Amino acid sequence: MSPLLIIVTIVLYFAVLMTIAHFTGEESNSGFFMGNRQSPWYVVAFGMIGASLSGVTFISVPGWVASINFTYMQMVLGYLVGYAVIILVLLPLYYRLNLTSIYTYLEERFGRNSYKSGAWFFMISRVIGASFRLYLVAMVFDLTIFQKLDLNIPFFVIVLVTIGLIWLYTSKGGMKTIIWTDTLQTAFMLLAVIVTLVVIGQQMDLSFTGLVTTIKDSQYSQMFEFSDWRDNHFFFKDFLAGAFIAVVMTGLDQDMMQKNLTCKTLGESQKNMAWFSSTLVVVNLLFLALGALLYIYSSSKGIAIPGKGDELFATLATDGHLGTVVAVFFVLGLIAAAYSSADSALTALTTSFSVDILEVDKMDEASQLKTRKRVHIGVSIVLALVIIVFKELNDESVISELFKMAGFTYGPILGLFAYGLMTKNKIKDKYVIPVVIAAPALTYILYKNSEAWFNGYKMGFELLLINGILTVIGLVLITKRQK
Repeated sequence: MSPLLIIVTIVLYFAVLMTIAHFTGEESNSGFFMGNRQSPWYVVAFGMIGASLSGVTFISVPGWVASINFTYMQMVLGYLVGYAVIILVLLPLYYRLNLTSIYTYLEERFGRNSYKSGAWFFMISRVIGASFRLYLVAMVFDLTIFQKLDLNIPFFVIVLVTIGLIWLYTSKGGMKTIIWTDTLQTAFMLLAVIVTLVVIGQQMDLSFTGLVTTIKDSQYSQMFEFSDWRDNHFFFKDFLAGAFIAVVMTGLDQDMMQKNLTCKTLGESQKNMAWFSSTLVVVNLLFLALGALLYIYSSSKGIAIPGKGDELFATLATDGHLGTVVAVFFVLGLIAAAYSSADSALTALTTSFSVDILEVDKMDEASQLKTRKRVHIGVSIVLALVIIVFKELNDESVISELFKMAGFTYGPILGLFAYGLMTKNKIKDKYVIPVVIAAPALTYILYKNSEAWFNGYKMGFELLLINGILTVIGLVLITKRQK
């Protein structure tokens, strides 16, 4: 790809985003936080696909196929159970309480420490998670585009420009704008995958049926693992983990729920989740199919496969193997994948810090607006700094561990909500903070020693469930005795 083509593509893309922001923008906090609860459910459902997939899915899932085949679908199928819980239990609760931040439920149920704990754990998770995703995408841009084109742009400049552009269009209207920009970004992500599949089919002289048959007959097509219960991709481990991940990372996540709560009514929000969940299964299958075909295509053409799976899609798309059209759509899809999760994370973090920590609802209207704008800038700076720290660490194992730690922090949120919804007990709220710190710490110790302690058992995504259970046990220990 020529430098001019890349620059034109990126400039045009952001021009479209800014145009959407201009027509959907609104200064009020109600519009920024909740989109005035006027979002069409079908627009929210489509946009949430991009937000849930993120840049990690766009880059990494196709590369995973070589090591885990299609077994990722075991967890995706588990998502459906989790989404059913969100539709039937959590959404009715949030609408009944008319929440802006979902963590205010914890204050009503248990007390102030529980409320603040939930909010802080969300913010830690989202800051690390969003920064990690943007870091991966910035690295891919740097390695596969800017360095190859001898555009010697410092990494911190790429990061600052990236965050600055996200801040620019989200500051126009917050959640009201994001509902529509995420729709555009989801479309570009899916188009990048579909266009690549079509081009691979043409170059390999395969029809749609031929592509399906080729994948089915390949070494990558295994979807279910029932042979070894100690394997970290054993079916029931992945399926159960998928259900809990969906509940926590969608239903108990301010970022994802904030979009749902912009729908006009509970019924529309539930309809949105139903369509989103079913569509997401198909979309993930599409990404896995792309991964299998990228490996098959590389082998058939004698193309050297990169040592890291994350580089596979990027290398084939930008090195000219699949043509200019695929390269352009890859760049658009990569930007969309990064920004569809980062922009909503920035807005959700701004909402949570403003509402949960600074309690702007207790301020006058002018102070609310001023505070929210300052928080929005502050969160943007924090994200940029964390991404630069990831770069300076320059150690994939350390960065990977940090990203896993962000996953551990969802366990206390799961435990707090589960105990609140499944019991009527009150707790000694002042002891909540030690409990929510101890649970992920103990989970991490189990994770690091599981093979040695449990006869070779490898812990996988079920860590979230263990973390939540340990939190619940801690809450039981600090439960108030009923008279």
